[in-house]
Amino acid sequence: MRPLRGCRARGVVVGTVTLCLAAGWALQTPGGVSLVVPQPNINATVAQNVLLSVEYSCRGIATIEWKHVSSWGTTKIVEWKSGNYVNVSTVYKDRVTTFENGSIQLLNVGMRDAGYYFVTVTEEYGTNTYGTIIVNVYEIIYEDLHFVAVLFAFLAAVSAILICFMWLCNKSLHLFQKKTTHKLTASTTEEIELETIEC
Repeated sequence: MRPLRGCRARGVVVGTVTLCLAAGWALQTPGGVSLVVPQPNINATVAQNVLLSVEYSCRGIATIEWKHVSSWGTTKIVEWKSGNYVNVSTVYKDRVTTFENGSIQLLNVGMRDAGYYFVTVTEEYGTNTYGTIIVNVYEIIYEDLHFVAVLFAFLAAVSAILICFMWLCNKSLHLFQKKTTHKLTASTTEEIELETIEC
């Protein structure tokens, strides 16, 4: 068999390369939409800003929707089409920032913000994919520190009062000893005078 030459050979090579690229692209984005959640668990403290980071890719225009599910119920946070409108729920109106890659940032989180965050990326042809992020919100415990500070202040006040009381007792004791010593000296002098007179 002899090798193919000319235009026909180039057509076969171009066709093969095109087929391989198309197959690779189809395998890269199954169903037309792919979603990556780099950090599925997030720990935060109260009043902190939290970035719920995702990265999506799709063949057409995507619609991104975020929902929050907790023990208080399910709340729709935001929905937007890439490059178009952004529809933020009234509960999150001033607390959420959206990004083109599908991520959102929650500002000033509270204890009620703990729970599951579901993101849905839907392609314009109906193909969709889902992602989940678990957010744990911890409260900074100031009560223990407050208790220690109050106890320390109370003990300092009590010790100051005790020191003042001990100082007063010491002064009173010195005055009493002075008077007693003065009386003793006076009575001793009188006794000596009486003895001298009697003699």
